[in-house]
Amino acid sequence: MSTPLQNMDSIGPAADAAGKDKELSQAAADYEEGRGYLERGESALAAVALHNALRGFEEMNDRQGVANASNQLGHACLARKEYDKALIHYRRAWDICEDLDDPMSLLALARRLVETRKGLGEYRQAIDLCLFLLDSYQKNNDPQGTVDTLELMASVYIASGEHEKAADAYLTAASIHANFKHEAIAESFRQKAASLKNRQKETD
Repeated sequence: MSTPLQNMDSIGPAADAAGKDKELSQAAADYEEGRGYLERGESALAAVALHNALRGFEEMNDRQGVANASNQLGHACLARKEYDKALIHYRRAWDICEDLDDPMSLLALARRLVETRKGLGEYRQAIDLCLFLLDSYQKNNDPQGTVDTLELMASVYIASGEHEKAADAYLTAASIHANFKHEAIAESFRQKAASLKNRQKETD
């Protein structure tokens, strides 16, 4: 198994893997420039810099760099609601992370892919990704990850007009918080569920 990579905001070190203070390669410099643009909300400039970084990493045969640049390009496209392009970049990063046996990066990528599939109106694929996330978080005994995914799943169901299923997702999240004595948070989820159920009745 490979060394676990960093979270998907930076899959792994784009520069020297040992972390030494060496001069950045041009590809790594372009990558850092692109990330800076993204952080400032300048997605068009970010895309230009990150495309340059991607080409540089490809020439260097730096697969981790390619995954990093592809991931960040996905973010840039997602910010511009260019969901079809975001999907291409995220799937390329996914393939590399899967090959590197990096489950943590795959989890982070899956969340981005849910947003992308939802934006494309591909709700079934988005829900399948949510189920993948739920299974992973439950196996790892991660209640926060589970709750976050249930909220994400509810947003997909709302977008697809399936308010009853969204309400069920909120109620499941409420029960998890109730188990941890987080009553105020649990109640907020119950209220969201009730509102959705009422909305469903109005449309029936």
